[in-house]
Amino acid sequence: MGKSNRNNKARALRSDPIAKPVKPLSDPELAALREARILPVIKDLKSPEAKSRTAAARAIANIVHDTKCRKLLLREQVVHVVLTETLTDASPDSRAAGWEILKVLVQEEEADFCVHLYRLDILTAIEHAAKSIIKTLTATEQPFGKLLKAQQRLVWEITSSLIALLTPIALARDEILDAVVANPTILRFLFRLVASDLVPQEIFEETLSCLMVLSEDNLPLGQALTDDQETRCYDELLKFKTGGGVRAVLACGVLHNVFSSLQWLDHSPGKDGAYDAILVPSLSQELEQVSSSNGSLKTSNPEIAQVALEILASIGTDLQNTLEKGNRPQPGAAGKSKDEEWNGIGDEAADIDVDAVAEADDDDAMDVDGGHEKDDSDQDDKDEAGSDDDDDDDDLDEDMDLVTGGDDSVPDAAGLDDLPTLRELIQKALPQLIRLSSASADSDETVAIQIQALSALNNIAWTISMIDFAEGENAHVFDVWAPAAKKIWQKTITPILDSDNADITLATLVTSLAWAIARSLSGDTPSDGTQHRKFMALYQASKGLEHHDEGGDEGHCGCDCGDDDPLQSLGVKCIGVLGCLARAPASIDVNREIGVAFMSRLANTNDVAPPAEIIEMLNQLFDMYADEEQAYDKEVFWKDNFLQHLQELLPRLKIIAKGVDKRAFEELRTKADEAVLNLARFIQYKKKHAPR
Repeated sequence: MGKSNRNNKARALRSDPIAKPVKPLSDPELAALREARILPVIKDLKSPEAKSRTAAARAIANIVHDTKCRKLLLREQVVHVVLTETLTDASPDSRAAGWEILKVLVQEEEADFCVHLYRLDILTAIEHAAKSIIKTLTATEQPFGKLLKAQQRLVWEITSSLIALLTPIALARDEILDAVVANPTILRFLFRLVASDLVPQEIFEETLSCLMVLSEDNLPLGQALTDDQETRCYDELLKFKTGGGVRAVLACGVLHNVFSSLQWLDHSPGKDGAYDAILVPSLSQELEQVSSSNGSLKTSNPEIAQVALEILASIGTDLQNTLEKGNRPQPGAAGKSKDEEWNGIGDEAADIDVDAVAEADDDDAMDVDGGHEKDDSDQDDKDEAGSDDDDDDDDLDEDMDLVTGGDDSVPDAAGLDDLPTLRELIQKALPQLIRLSSASADSDETVAIQIQALSALNNIAWTISMIDFAEGENAHVFDVWAPAAKKIWQKTITPILDSDNADITLATLVTSLAWAIARSLSGDTPSDGTQHRKFMALYQASKGLEHHDEGGDEGHCGCDCGDDDPLQSLGVKCIGVLGCLARAPASIDVNREIGVAFMSRLANTNDVAPPAEIIEMLNQLFDMYADEEQAYDKEVFWKDNFLQHLQELLPRLKIIAKGVDKRAFEELRTKADEAVLNLARFIQYKKKHAPR
C-alpha cells in the first residue's frame, strides 16, 4: 500500500507557498514595535483603498531609515509586497514611495541585498519605470513642461530613486553590470537624462555620477554612448566639459572612461580627435577653485575636487597605454620598471648552478677583504685561460644586464608634441597638484583632497619614470619633467617628511611618490644629503606596523603583514627610495650608510625581513653596485665585504623563496625564484670584476 505524501498536504494548507513562516520575536521591545508600527503599515500597504496604500507606502519610506524598523519590515517580506504590488500601483504617489523604499534598503543593507533584488528581477521593474519616464519626457501631445508641478515632482522622485538603485545594483556583481549595460531601455533612459534640458541639476549630476561608475572599463557602454544618435549624449558631454563646475568634472569623468575603454589615445584619437588631453585643462581649472590661503585648503565643494583629482590620477595611469601602444616598445618591456619586474634568464645562462655558487670555497672565490686577488698564481691562471676566459666575461656581462634590467626598454617618445596628454598633465595639472598636496590639511575633507592630489602625482610620476632617459633619449621630455620633478620633491615630499606625520596612508603615498621621482631623475634628487635618514627611520617604523614571520604556510606570503600585495608595502617602497638615493651622484658616505643598512638587514637571522623586502633590497643592491666604475663600488662594496655576505645569503634565500606559497602569492613567488637566480648571477659577475 502506498504512503500518502504528507509534504504535499502541508503545502496545500499554506496560504502563500513562497512566504516563509515568521518566528515569534523574543525581544519584548521589538515585539511591541512590530505590533504598533510595522504590522499596521504592512496591512495598509495591501489595502484595497488607494489612499490607504499610498499613505502606508509613504509611512514605510519614512520609517525604513530606522534600523529596527527596517529589519522588522524585511522580516515581514516588505520587498516582496513592494515589488509585486506597490510598484504596479495605479497611484503614482504609491509607486514613487515604493521606489523610495527600495532605494533606502539598498543604501542601508549590504551588497548581497542588491544581488537578492537582481534575482527578484528588479531590472525588469526598472526597465518598465524607465520606459514610462522616457515617454513622459518626450511626449508631444502633453509636453512635460505643461504637467502639474506635483506630477513633475513625482516623475523626478522616481527618476532619482531609479538612478540611486542602478549604481549599487550594477556594482554588486559583474553579471549584473553586464545585464544593465545590455539593456537598451536603461541606457536610453540615462542618455536621455543627460541630453534633456528639463532635468533638474541635482538629478542631472546623479545621472552623470551613475554613468561615470558604469562606464569604467566598460567597452559596450562606451560604444553605445558614442554610437547613440537619438539623444547625442556624447556630443552633449563634450559641451559640458568646458562649462566649469560639477557638471564639467562629471562629464570629464564619463568621457575619460569612454576614451579609455575605446582606446582613444594620443596616437589614435577617436571621434572628433578626442582623447584625454582635451580633459586635463577643464579638470585643472576646477582645481584652481580650491583656495590655499595661509597654507590651508578651502573649497565649497570638496567632493567634486576629489572627483577631479581621481580622474587626473586615472589619466596619469592610463597614459602608460599611450607609451606602450603608440611607440611600439619591445615585447615584454614596455611599462615595466626594472625595480618592479625582472626580465628573465636567457637560454644561454639557464645552466647556472645556484648551489655551486652558494657553496663556492675560498679556492674559487675572490678574497673580498679589500677586493684584491689572492695571489699571483691566480692571475697567471687567468692569463693562460686566453679567449675562453674572455668569452666567460662576455657571458657574465650579458648576465649582468639581465640582473640589473639592462635590456628593459620603454616606449620612445620624440618629445612633448608627440605626447599631448603628458604635456597637458605637466603644464596644466602639476602646478595644481603640487599646491594641493603641499597644503596643510585641517579637516577630513582637506585631508582627502591632499591624499587624492598625492595619488595623482604618484600615478603621473610613475608613468614618466617608465620612459627611458638614458643616453640622452627622450631629452625633450626630461628637460620639461626634471624641473617639475625637483619641485615636487622640494614643495611636497620634503615638507611632508619634515612634518613627521603619523598617517600611514600619507606616509605610503609620499614614499611611493619619492621612489618614482628619484627613479625618473636617476637618483639626482634635490636631497639635502640627510633625507635618506628620514626614509630609513620610516622603514624602521614600518616594521612596527607590519608584523612579519618567516613562515610559508598556505595562504601566506612568508609574512603576516596583512597587505593585499606585499610587493607594495611601505617597507618595500622605503627600500626603493633608498636604493635610488644611494646611486650616483650620491656621496660615498651616503652610499655606504644605505648599503650597510641593507646588508645588515639581509644578514639578520633573528629578525628575518619579509620576502618582498629581501627581493627589493637585492634588486637595489644589484643596481647600486652593477657599475664597477663608480667610486663606491670599490670603497663600499669591496671594502665592506658585501660579496661574502651575499654568498652567505644565497642558501638562505633559496629556503625563503620556497617558503612563499605560489598559489596565494604567485607574483611574489616568481620574483623570489628570480631573486635566487639573479643573486647567483650577480655573485659570479662581481667575482670576475673585482678591483685590481
